[in-house]
Amino acid sequence: MNTPFYIARRYLFAKKSTNAINIISAISAVGVFVGSAALIIILSVFNGFGEVVLKMFNTITPEIVISPKQGKTFAPNSSYFISLKKSRDIYSYSEVLSENALLRYNDKQSVGLIKGVSDQYLKNKKLDSITVEGKFMLNNSTGNFAVLGSAIQTYLMVNITDPFNQLQVFSPKKGSNASSINPADDFTTLSIPVSGVFEVQQDFDNIAIVPLKFARELLSEPENISSIEINLKRGVNAADFKDNIEHRIGGRFDVKDRIQQNRVLYNILGSEKWAVYIILTFILIIAIFNIIGSLTMLVIDKLTDIAILSSLGAGKKLIKRIFLFEGMMITMTGCVFGLLAAFVFCLFQQKFGFVKMSQENLMISNAYPISFKWTDFVLVFFTVSIFSFVASALSANLSVKKINHLNQEL
Repeated sequence: MNTPFYIARRYLFAKKSTNAINIISAISAVGVFVGSAALIIILSVFNGFGEVVLKMFNTITPEIVISPKQGKTFAPNSSYFISLKKSRDIYSYSEVLSENALLRYNDKQSVGLIKGVSDQYLKNKKLDSITVEGKFMLNNSTGNFAVLGSAIQTYLMVNITDPFNQLQVFSPKKGSNASSINPADDFTTLSIPVSGVFEVQQDFDNIAIVPLKFARELLSEPENISSIEINLKRGVNAADFKDNIEHRIGGRFDVKDRIQQNRVLYNILGSEKWAVYIILTFILIIAIFNIIGSLTMLVIDKLTDIAILSSLGAGKKLIKRIFLFEGMMITMTGCVFGLLAAFVFCLFQQKFGFVKMSQENLMISNAYPISFKWTDFVLVFFTVSIFSFVASALSANLSVKKINHLNQEL
């Protein structure tokens, strides 16, 4: 057995002459225990919230978007797009025509984004999960319908159950020079009933989704589109599919995956998690460096043992390693039990959801979401190991100084 490790283990459980050493060691271990557990729990909650937010965004964000690098629209009938549409890897291929327009309902009006989509857009069955009122329906036997973002619906006070009032949409006519006596002649005006309201986030909630035919008539755009939204079949690698498209048409078009479409969101989620990790790590460092006081007192308490080991031929390196292992054992014991406690707590939270959020913050359920990532456990363990080693090494150096002092006295 490794001699320094064996002696350090004996010191860990042996009775000390001064009870304060045991108390400080216990405080250090408990502090590391609480800090490690808190780090895992909070990081797991951030993972859970991140997954909830991304799940909501991904409901309305396609896996791949193709848009022109120059201009607002492009022709979708080229040979490549015709062949792409027939790809067996594609689950839904939706042509999109979008433009800002003036929306009016009764005596209220607002500017919003009109997004005309083709029929395959509705193949996304998850759209129902973000529908907070009515149905996500764009047409039936009676005609066309619009689905509004909650921001537009709230501002315009749209009542989707009122059959007599429809949403009016105004868009400037192409080629209009605004010289008409009647300004209304310079706008294309169409009315459409509202079938439902969806809610995701402010950037999306200012959108009115309408059938592509309605958008073409409104914007006087019979052929071109603004973008193509693609969702792939399960099991198809989106990154490889995107790379293939870029290889074929990347010079003329922007091809974006979900991360590129929501770059700001992903950056925010990542930066917030790292900020919390750094703050809690500082608290954990304070708990870890309490070990310096404990080991310092232990060195003083074990001066006789140090003298005996030195007289038996133990070198400075061996004695230093004894107290290094002692400090590491105290802090790493707290870390390991903290990780286990956090794992158990998170499992119970996932299964039973006993820690609730306020109803005002309700997103999907009123329990705090939890999501495990093995990298978080490795990160916390690695962090504690690093600072435990530093703190223990600083204290272990004291034992070497005591050896030098004893040798001088002898």
